[in-house]
Amino acid sequence: MNISLDSIDRKILGALQENGDLSSQALAEKIGLSPSPVWRRVKKLLSKGVIKGTVALLDPEKVGLQVMAIANVSLEDHHPNSVKDFDRVVRERPEILECYATSGQHDYTLKVICASIQAYDQLLSEHLMRCKAVHQVNTSFVLRNTKSTTALPLD
Repeated sequence: MNISLDSIDRKILGALQENGDLSSQALAEKIGLSPSPVWRRVKKLLSKGVIKGTVALLDPEKVGLQVMAIANVSLEDHHPNSVKDFDRVVRERPEILECYATSGQHDYTLKVICASIQAYDQLLSEHLMRCKAVHQVNTSFVLRNTKSTTALPLD
């Protein structure tokens, strides 16, 4: 469901995407409104689900996660039980950051982060490939990150 956003809502969302830790006062100053209306708008955006939550973004390398991989997964079939089994494995594994059902050559694309190649191999052999629904996994390892953002384009 698409929510109608005016220019002030977009300014608030843009500022919060830059720094979700802003106080109501600091956010109000940045937007050019008083704190009360800004606070009401933020609460409305939260209640409508536009703002899903606020998190701390961590530097993977500084917490010992050195290996980023993109895994393209093909399933044996698309039977609802196969899909449910695969979805369960994905949800259970904290190394799998993102999972997208895709069109094209593969059924899913996963973004995975691990401490090492050995840790990725363990995820692959002990979890993904043991899932009866999984037919094939093709992995590409990220050599360099050129861009990484959580900010959505609001313009």
